[in-house]
Amino acid sequence: MLKSVFRVAFCAAALVSASAASAEVTVYTAGPAALIEKLAAGFTAETGIKVNFFQATTGKVMARIEAEAANPVVDVLISASWDTATDFAKRDWLLPYASPNADKVPDFLKTDTAVAQGVSALAIAWNPSSGTPKPSEWSDLAKPEYKDLVNLPDPAQSGATFELVAALSASQGWALFDSLSANGAIVAGANAEALNPVLQGAKAAVFGAVDYISFNGKAKGENIEVIFPASGTVIAPRPVMILNWSKKQDEAKKFVDYVLSDDGQAIVASQNLMPARADIKAERPLIADLKILPVDAEAVYGKRAETLADFAKIFAK
Repeated sequence: MLKSVFRVAFCAAALVSASAASAEVTVYTAGPAALIEKLAAGFTAETGIKVNFFQATTGKVMARIEAEAANPVVDVLISASWDTATDFAKRDWLLPYASPNADKVPDFLKTDTAVAQGVSALAIAWNPSSGTPKPSEWSDLAKPEYKDLVNLPDPAQSGATFELVAALSASQGWALFDSLSANGAIVAGANAEALNPVLQGAKAAVFGAVDYISFNGKAKGENIEVIFPASGTVIAPRPVMILNWSKKQDEAKKFVDYVLSDDGQAIVASQNLMPARADIKAERPLIADLKILPVDAEAVYGKRAETLADFAKIFAK
């Protein structure tokens, strides 16, 4: 009898173990590769649930989701732009979920279908060896000392850069961008393409650099400084969402819980992003340390084509 009890208990334990081992969740992310690798490893170590992930640029991630529309694969999506969360909610693609770990995330960084994983901000990335004076304001990069030495990421390729362009043009018109163009500033592709010439010393500064990329470069020994203008900048919350077609909703919820846990948010902070939770510390300026320019996302993205056309016209001169 006792042997039978032990045998039943052993079989039950084996079934639980096998179930945990076979559990998995698929995550698509436009975030840094190192971030998803560490989050996946930590989540699997804590839960036993395997994470299959695809990491790429926002455009490639979105293209993959569209291509798989007839047979969706992704359970959890992490985007580099909050506009994705807004768009997917309008399409009714998202599962409402309020993680208990989201209690300490500020209200403006969450909805009923999305919550920020972390937050980046846009800044001036400046090479101190460039022979140029240290800038403190956006307008400094239009001065003669920066003639032909400034790159801008393309707002057509970077959602965060688009929001900065929209915010600055709305608050002060296009004069600043006219001055930058007249001073030889160029639009140099996406974020990495704009930053690399500055790291290499061919250019002096990036106007609108994604902060964590520059902070990570500095941590690796790159000669770069990150400067947040006192006049203000924009932030780019990076939403995490569960797709409502997911067949792994329990696992997906557990993954979101982990991302927002103490350990998950510490991993976010380790990659020089601002944690979404207000109680998590980071070795970098946080939202409270910055002047944030207001962005009416619905109005801004409603005029996206017009804004991009005006910007392109200026830099085509």
